[in-house]
Amino acid sequence: MKKTVLTFGLISGALAILTMLATIPFIRTMEHGKADVLGYTSMVLSALLVFFGIRSFRENTGAGRISFGRGLAVGALITLVSWACFAAAFQIVYFKAVPDFGDKFSACMVERVRASGGSQEKIDEAAGRARTFKGLWDNPLTNAALTFATSVPIGLAVSAISAAILRKR
Repeated sequence: MKKTVLTFGLISGALAILTMLATIPFIRTMEHGKADVLGYTSMVLSALLVFFGIRSFRENTGAGRISFGRGLAVGALITLVSWACFAAAFQIVYFKAVPDFGDKFSACMVERVRASGGSQEKIDEAAGRARTFKGLWDNPLTNAALTFATSVPIGLAVSAISAAILRKR
């Protein structure tokens, strides 16, 4: 199981990292809408490797058989390896490659409310949330936790769906 988990987890992590790096130009030019689309697309694409990892485990290790529980375990472990790689890379991007990411994203949060015609109260509320998020992002531990919290649920959902589809007794 270790070989399958590491192989597919690292490939999935590499895919997530590459697509995250592709968002940097959009972040630098304040085109966060495009960065959001590319970012969430990358999460889904890298999570799809969970399906192929479970299938590979079933065919190569399980002699064509796998239970839902074992498939879910394989998928969850692939997800954890993948997103550990992604979280580490995001730390580098956030603190080194785009050190003003937090400021730019916070400004984008406020601008989205302003552009949607939000009242001054809503704009002030968004600014407060943006300051809170920036404070969390500026701490490496909470930054990593937020990165996991936004991406791991997608991988776990894909793991459960894939395990259900691929189970064979």
